[in-house]
Amino acid sequence: MQSNIIALNNPLGSETSEDTTTKLPFTLQDLKAAIPAECFQPNVTKSLFYFFRDILIIGLLYAAASYLDSWLFFPIFWLMQGTMFWALFVVGHDCGHQSFSKQKWLNDLIGHLSHTPILVPYHGWRISHRTHHKNTGNIDNDESWYPVTKSQYKEMPIAQKIGRYYVFLLAYPLYLFKRSPNKEGSHFLPSSSLFKPSEKSDVITSTVLLIGMVGLLGFLTYQWGWMWLLKYYAVPYIVFVIWLDLVTFLHHTEPDLAWYRGEDWTFLKGAISSIDRNYGLINHIHHDIGTHVAHHIFLNIPHYNLLKATEAIKPVMGEYFHKSEQPIWKSLWHSSISCHFVPDTGSKVYYTSNKKLTKD
Repeated sequence: MQSNIIALNNPLGSETSEDTTTKLPFTLQDLKAAIPAECFQPNVTKSLFYFFRDILIIGLLYAAASYLDSWLFFPIFWLMQGTMFWALFVVGHDCGHQSFSKQKWLNDLIGHLSHTPILVPYHGWRISHRTHHKNTGNIDNDESWYPVTKSQYKEMPIAQKIGRYYVFLLAYPLYLFKRSPNKEGSHFLPSSSLFKPSEKSDVITSTVLLIGMVGLLGFLTYQWGWMWLLKYYAVPYIVFVIWLDLVTFLHHTEPDLAWYRGEDWTFLKGAISSIDRNYGLINHIHHDIGTHVAHHIFLNIPHYNLLKATEAIKPVMGEYFHKSEQPIWKSLWHSSISCHFVPDTGSKVYYTSNKKLTKD
């Protein structure tokens, strides 16, 4: 399993041959050469700083909410705490990519400490997320936020359409249990098709820890009541889920981003078929996760080095670098009304709107 992660984090060894056939005017080696070498090196002190910073802020917010115990403050608390849950998830995200440190045991430890309290099965998510990164932009093999075809859209039950296109900002818990449309598998079961037999113990570990967290929440609810659960955990958790779905949706859902089938797909084409977005004041809070193109190309770059790496590759990529400065709410609206399905055929395709169905 360790070797799989390392191979993914450094795709140059396994993906170099793709650049001899692709039509892109640059290669993975070109992009790597443009990035300062230090960007690829995790700094354990800096990584731990961000982890403990997030934990400290979460603790202070809980202390303030408990001390004030005011319904005037709770809406502020919910928004801030849910955002910090999301920030903590991003720290665990670095751990899952082994970019938190060079020590796998430390990555896994901090990954569990970051993800278990927010009900994310660290290893189960890490493995499925690895599949996403290995197949980004591939209609058939991508793992998250991949498009359905026109035919699939027409045949999709109304309940599924509502879930996918209208309440998708609450989709993440369902994804953990049921996976994405037209695919099956649970992030909690080692028998799921998501996982290899060699990954069974990791999946069991994450599931057991998550069950323990649910048990703790149940005990605290028994002690202090359902209102305590609602005020101090459930609502911040929902805010966290909305953040997670919002950001990951906008990473890969844009009318101008290409999707590929068959031999036309390559790792590099898929990796650059994502988009950087500007979250304003939230950028630093959620560890610049909107800086996404460089992350998809080189997974071993820690989040605190992504801005520097991005500036280095932009001149090399030129027009192939996708970035939006549009306000997030406008980007969300634009993508949600424009990106419903892709054509049934074609090796390189783009999203289109369901409005086209009425014209056909």
